[in-house]
Amino acid sequence: MRWSGQELGDEQQNALPGLARLNNLVRSVCTPEFAGITFHEVLARSALNKVPGTSTALPFGWTINPYRGCSHACSYCLDPETLILMGDGRQKPLRALHVGDEIYGTERRGNYRRYVKTLVLAKWGTHKRAIRTTLADGTELTSSADHRFLTERGWKFVKGAMAGAGQRPYLTVNNKLMGFGHGGPPRDREAVFTSATYRLGYLTGMIRGDGMLFTKKYPQRAGGGSHITAFRLALADAEALDRTRRYLELEGVATVTRPFAVAAGRRPMHAIHTSRGADFRRITSLIEWPSAPTEEWHAGYLAGIFDAEGSCSQGVLRISNRSPDILAQICSSLNYLGIRHVLEAPRENGVTAIRVRGGLAIRSRFFELTRPWISRKLSIEGRAVKSDAALQIISIVDLDTSMHMIDITTGTGDFIANGTISHNCFARATHKYLDLDAGKDFDNEIIVKVNVAEVLAKELAKPTWQRQPVALGTNTDPYQRAEGRYSLMPGIIDALAASGTPFSILTKGTLLRRDLDKIADAAANVPVDLAMSIAIYDDELQHAVEPGTPSTSARLATVSAIRERGLDCTVFLMPILPYLTDTREHLDDALARAKAAGATSVLYSALHLRPGAREWYLQWLQRAHPELMGRYARMYGNGAYAPKEYREWLAARIRPLIAKHGLRRGREDPLTGGVRSTALARPRFAAPSRPEAPTAAARAASDALGAPTLF
Repeated sequence: MRWSGQELGDEQQNALPGLARLNNLVRSVCTPEFAGITFHEVLARSALNKVPGTSTALPFGWTINPYRGCSHACSYCLDPETLILMGDGRQKPLRALHVGDEIYGTERRGNYRRYVKTLVLAKWGTHKRAIRTTLADGTELTSSADHRFLTERGWKFVKGAMAGAGQRPYLTVNNKLMGFGHGGPPRDREAVFTSATYRLGYLTGMIRGDGMLFTKKYPQRAGGGSHITAFRLALADAEALDRTRRYLELEGVATVTRPFAVAAGRRPMHAIHTSRGADFRRITSLIEWPSAPTEEWHAGYLAGIFDAEGSCSQGVLRISNRSPDILAQICSSLNYLGIRHVLEAPRENGVTAIRVRGGLAIRSRFFELTRPWISRKLSIEGRAVKSDAALQIISIVDLDTSMHMIDITTGTGDFIANGTISHNCFARATHKYLDLDAGKDFDNEIIVKVNVAEVLAKELAKPTWQRQPVALGTNTDPYQRAEGRYSLMPGIIDALAASGTPFSILTKGTLLRRDLDKIADAAANVPVDLAMSIAIYDDELQHAVEPGTPSTSARLATVSAIRERGLDCTVFLMPILPYLTDTREHLDDALARAKAAGATSVLYSALHLRPGAREWYLQWLQRAHPELMGRYARMYGNGAYAPKEYREWLAARIRPLIAKHGLRRGREDPLTGGVRSTALARPRFAAPSRPEAPTAAARAASDALGAPTLF
């Protein structure tokens, strides 16, 4: 266990952005049981939060949030050395990525998923147990068990189970991953690309392929004469021209850059040149064929000749030239690096092309081993995700150790990791009140109000408190996994019950069962409402949309446990996902299972796409159901709510089913979007005597609204 102590009144220089300003941080805690999560324990100044837009005359205008952030969420993470395909076509270790970097992801276009450029939106680290997945081509992927990869049968977790709470689709031997692979473990080749020998190889390929070395003697009648020498390299791509100029400077050759005349309609070009005899002789010596070329020289030569004479038309990599010596050296270098290729028949103009064989997998390996410099030639934008690479899984091995891992969030919701399509972690817009990161902090940086029960008891004891209904679970789940460590809810329940304050709890967490006896005791003194959020009754879909939360069956079992204590329990069948969970079959099954579990009422609503949730959900939809993106765009546009016509259609479909299963339909509070409860309408409870009773206005409002209670 690691502790970072912090005394009140101090500001921790390394604290998270907003926490340093809070000035009430007690300590930050990391424990093995919550790998990857940091709990920031703070002393709350207040516990009760006023719901914006409500007045004291409206029930449930108050909430309590013992936690900020949610430990329900999963972490999807990879070894920091995993190579990520960047937007310029090169690969970079995951550890070296930054927010804002352009990388490749994928999206569905027509009949194919295609490679597209996207941005890194968030990045963070964690510690997770390591699993190594090895593919038939030698590609290795080290990740957590919760990471997901795209297979030919859809997204699958690295580890899962066939049944029970851990049921989810998972990788097995012989599953084939999608992408082009890497052909082996990631290798750090920076030493190759920064060597002087690589530099010589690059200059040889570039200058022999596209440069001009000119020498001529001009005699004079009177005797003597002049000896003219010149070097010139003209290119349309400034990247390769600049690289060649820098490499020559490192070898003591200074050049001048100037525009180069081209025919009308052609791409503008620039040239580097020098006419000094010493420079001419130096360049000539630099590009001599070596007697025993090394791996570094071969890699540099292929990079240079590709920048000079290479192409990637329709995804096919070719290098063309007329010179037999140059062509022979290209083949020799390709053989040395293990790049399959074929020599094509000469064209009418005498040019011969060498074609690299093996599709995107070998093309990617060529780029990795040689590192050419012209970005446009490395682009795979719009290429279909299909490959003959041997990406079948041959082993999945638990490494029996935890290690530092990294994950990112991207605009497409995925990225290319060691040549395979990898799922990223969802980001929610939250924690903004503390300037915390939208990608990682909701899941991994949990704010814990460790003194919330004590502060609440003092607030409830004030003469001005009118015992207005209080909701738990409207912002973050009070029974998330972190509650198992901190046990804040028992104290909160005791304080509310002792003060005579009605309250409600909405949760997805089965940990609620721990406190059922205490809740039942409280319900003998004050109105209490309980609700379980169970939106999806298809197990695979539920794990995809709500990763890390208890299963549907576990939550239904919690409903039954609540009912066994003699308490009512509403089931929140919300949100209903258009075109996914709004079928008559799904709704009928959901209501039947809720009724069988003992649910006393059901509240439903269509999906709301508010900022934060909107980005998260649409990223998931693009990956899992791209065929629905057009429908959702028409339904939601720039708004958060489903159109009135859809809501009316949904009501007409579900109301007969609610009646069929003998369930009472809950009502939604238009101010808060929560449920209107029956708790306040139960007059048999007598609240303890208090100095201040509810006002007449509050009672009138309760009567007029049917005693609404916000969850």
